[in-house]
Amino acid sequence: MKQQKKILRGEAALVLAVIINSLGVLLMLQSGSGISAISSVPYAFQQVFPKLTLGTWTYLFQGLLICILMIMRKKFVPSYLFSFVVGFAFGEMMDLHELWITRLPLNIPLRILYFVLSYLIICFGIALSNRCKLPIIPTDLFPREAADITKVPYARIKIGFDVTCLVITACMTFFCLGHIMGLGIGTIVAAFTMGKGIAIIGNWMDQRVEFVSLLS
Repeated sequence: MKQQKKILRGEAALVLAVIINSLGVLLMLQSGSGISAISSVPYAFQQVFPKLTLGTWTYLFQGLLICILMIMRKKFVPSYLFSFVVGFAFGEMMDLHELWITRLPLNIPLRILYFVLSYLIICFGIALSNRCKLPIIPTDLFPREAADITKVPYARIKIGFDVTCLVITACMTFFCLGHIMGLGIGTIVAAFTMGKGIAIIGNWMDQRVEFVSLLS
């Protein structure tokens, strides 16, 4: 007997995704395993050009990704601009989570636990946001839309995007500062595997949940 899918509002899914994705990014930082791949490029620019804050570089990076997507689409896409609003909410949630995550106890077993939890949380959150049928933060929007435009499987696009971010970060910090900054073993592991993890969780969702929104 075919399993009946549950209906989930895209708006609720997006809110949940913003909350847990921001939690996952900070928890990965707390684990000491390095920053997330999508945050590594703004981090590298902030280290090399410290007159602008990390938040400012993040918005500039997000703007560049939106411009690239519009070039790939060969048209202006108004809905892409709303992703900046979601990105702002994401930043605010990070500030809220930071108030308590930085107080978590630290030792080697707990650091490992934090990394595993953050990895699973981010995979679930991105898979959820990819299916909410609403604008999402530009760094998550780019792989999803690039996969749709190029018809290349999402997992390959996501892994390629994350690895490219790591290469840019490594090159910028090494050649400009003399050493590589911000990249830990967790960052590298996540970059090469998270795309597949998101795809697996996404397929699991597709079999059980149907997402509907005001824009669908």
